[in-house]
Amino acid sequence: MKKKKTIGTLLLVSGLTLYLSLNAPESAYAMHIMEGFLPIGWAVFWWAAFLPFFILGLRALRKITKETPELKIMLGLAGAFTFVLSALKIPSVTGSSSHPTGTGLGAVMFGPLPMSVLGSIVLLFQALLLAHGGLTTLGANAFSMAVAGPFVGYMVYKGMMKSTGKQKLSIFTAAALADLSTYIVTSLQLALAFPAEQGGVAASFLKFGGIFAITQIPLAISEGLLTVLIWNWLQAYSSEELSLLQRKMKGAREL
Repeated sequence: MKKKKTIGTLLLVSGLTLYLSLNAPESAYAMHIMEGFLPIGWAVFWWAAFLPFFILGLRALRKITKETPELKIMLGLAGAFTFVLSALKIPSVTGSSSHPTGTGLGAVMFGPLPMSVLGSIVLLFQALLLAHGGLTTLGANAFSMAVAGPFVGYMVYKGMMKSTGKQKLSIFTAAALADLSTYIVTSLQLALAFPAEQGGVAASFLKFGGIFAITQIPLAISEGLLTVLIWNWLQAYSSEELSLLQRKMKGAREL
């Protein structure tokens, strides 16, 4: 029975990964705000808003690696999961594109602050190597994906664990909403920088949000399912590390 369950889990993970990969043509561009797109004032503003979280995240990572060096491999897993998912490019029916974020898993495992560092490193590599996003807009992209998304996912996870006690449901919801909240914040960032002539920021926010909503909602659901499957895999094959993680890290502790 256990063997069949393991095989089923691996097949589901493979299926979801294949689904995401097949819908990622090279001609699409992921929805990081591209280099030079934001006015300089807004680019500087979002850098200033992001940097305090990055500094606190560095302190959190230093504490984790110093006190519990055995968790370095789990940190690597969280970073790799974020890199792989956020590098996928899914075409939108509205003519643009979207992508998963992958930050919900790390937020559940380690809390939101370490993800501000891991997520921003992912975004930096993508800007330099994959032409996703840019350096001037890195502050804005990092604030939406590496700060807002993980904080929402973490708070949702903690809240649902207290109210329902169902860990898998909490992880699914946390990952899905971490994904969706990233795009909500990005839409707000674009709306603030480019308010509509009629309706101002509100009208612009609805416009930018509507461009990605149709694609992002099923993507968020898929990311939530994949995150739960990865958690199941960790429970099956890395039970010792996961047990240590749950004892040491508040983010992953079963309440």
